[in-house]
Amino acid sequence: MSIRDLPIPDLFERAVEGDRRALGRLLTHIERENEHAAPIAELAHPLAGTGHVVGITGAPGSGKSTLTGQLVKLLGELGLRAAVLAVDPSSPLTGGAILGDRVRMEDVASPETFIRSMATRGHQGGLALAVPGVVRVLNACGYNPVLIETVGVGQVEVDVAGTADTTVVVATPGMGDGVQANKAGLLELADLFVVNKADRPGANDVRRDLDLMLDLSHATGQDQRTGLRPEIIMTSALTGEGAPEMWEAIERHRAAITANGQLEQRRRDRDVVEVRNRLLVAAERRVDELLSAESHADLLDRVAARSVAPATASSEIAQQLH
Repeated sequence: MSIRDLPIPDLFERAVEGDRRALGRLLTHIERENEHAAPIAELAHPLAGTGHVVGITGAPGSGKSTLTGQLVKLLGELGLRAAVLAVDPSSPLTGGAILGDRVRMEDVASPETFIRSMATRGHQGGLALAVPGVVRVLNACGYNPVLIETVGVGQVEVDVAGTADTTVVVATPGMGDGVQANKAGLLELADLFVVNKADRPGANDVRRDLDLMLDLSHATGQDQRTGLRPEIIMTSALTGEGAPEMWEAIERHRAAITANGQLEQRRRDRDVVEVRNRLLVAAERRVDELLSAESHADLLDRVAARSVAPATASSEIAQQLH
């Protein structure tokens, strides 16, 4: 029987046993949010929650992918079975993920490393649902750590970073990344800052700017979320310099939030956010159904004709939400 024809429990069992094709098929179901996604989630959820999830984000061109590749290479040398979820920009023609980053990472990854690209498809809600599901399945199949690399600095990246135990923000000289990170809200989310291309002029200036912003956040109480001050690590992705120090800092952060109870709290908060996101998507679909129903055509026509206020119409339709 081919992989495509296997029942979901058999497919899941094969994936847990190390069948990469079976795992890929499971992740496809999760991404598409089809009828198989919920049964897969039920199977994966009890086995997940033990792996370390690391989010890596930063502006395009900051060297995130090359740095992630160096980290993947190091993790393989350390004997760790890592997985990478590369959240890529969508192709404007096909809607699929652009796979250049994945190809480059596979050149340096160990045979045990699993790399998966996921297209944003311009659908933030879909991404918010799919990423936690994919991470959960990877974790259930024994991959630890799971690295999530995102495409830039924006709301999608903030949302994806929220799915991680440790969030790494990559900055680089000459791109104003410190300011971008601050504007996007990543300053509050960052658990670790990495100044990449540290051999270039201006790298120490970036470090100084980040230090100043961290001092300001401390003064205004913004770091009370964890009680920890994010470390700043200098790296050069092209040579791999600083990658071991980066991983050691990630490990220190994990140890610290495990000891103070933040790790457990973060994971609980993420589960609540995922439930909320799913409820919002379900509610949005229900609202669309009601608005497209023929029974409401007259009411909406009266709104357009200014004889009924939108607030009155929405209150009337809202009574049918269930």
